[in-house]
Amino acid sequence: MTEQTTKIPIKMKRSIHNRPAFSKPALLIAALLCPIGVLAQTSASSGSQFVLYLLSGMVIVTLIAAIAIAIYVVRVVNMLTEQAARERAERQGVAYKSQPSLWKRLSQRLTRAAPIEREEEILLEHSYDGIRELDNHLPPWWKWLFYGTIIWGAGYLLVYHVMGLLPLSEEEYLADVERVHAMRATREVVEIDEATLVFTPDEEIISRGQAIFTSNCASCHRNDGGGGIGPNLTDDYWLHGGSLQNIFAVIKNGVPEKGMISWAPILKPEEIRDASFFVMSLRGSNVAGGKEPQGELYQEQPEPAQQDSVMAQIDH
Repeated sequence: MTEQTTKIPIKMKRSIHNRPAFSKPALLIAALLCPIGVLAQTSASSGSQFVLYLLSGMVIVTLIAAIAIAIYVVRVVNMLTEQAARERAERQGVAYKSQPSLWKRLSQRLTRAAPIEREEEILLEHSYDGIRELDNHLPPWWKWLFYGTIIWGAGYLLVYHVMGLLPLSEEEYLADVERVHAMRATREVVEIDEATLVFTPDEEIISRGQAIFTSNCASCHRNDGGGGIGPNLTDDYWLHGGSLQNIFAVIKNGVPEKGMISWAPILKPEEIRDASFFVMSLRGSNVAGGKEPQGELYQEQPEPAQQDSVMAQIDH
């Protein structure tokens, strides 16, 4: 009695040995999930959260690796089974007919797509420049995508509208508005009377104003105030007046017809004052490469003499 062994062709051996242990998508996902621990370390506020994120990432990577190995083992077993069936058919002297995989059988049942050997049965009569059309069903991937949107829509309806587990977009917006209002209510507000403002070369105020100007105004007026989309702020020509009160009002109320927004909802009153002081400090610097003058020449008017001092001179 001789022992029968199943010979595997050299080509099949090469395909088995050269086949990677994991599919490329699985390796890519695993590589993307590996840095979860590092990201968690920077974002977590405590060591326990870091450990939780790290363990979660390890579990996900392990599951992906197990699924990839299982798929690989199934494919190898299917290849060996098919090779044994081929050899058995050859010994019996019958033609071997490969059986479709489970996925193909499932896809065939769900889509009812006609196989290639039956395409003549579903050919339509019309022809366009010799091109015949098959009366086939939609591609499986399209149907699965369509079915997925139905399932997603049903889940969305249950979660957001029926069970109310998550807030709707409007509710999220209202919650954000309430949170902002609560933050503003706790914020200290400094009341500033712009009518009584007097410019003084206070270095601290001007420095704060420069930071505000750089982060909010430089995109239109340049960092040095030389002007770009907006006018030049370093000369003596002004479109809306060059006094401190004028500058404060322009920053506060904006110039909508010229595209400048109102900064009152964004900046606090003291921040508007600081930015106004910085703009005042730029006047007359005439930076190189500045925009051409716009508006009217502005000159500081001397303060009128007080009435009591005038009367005292007359009496004298």
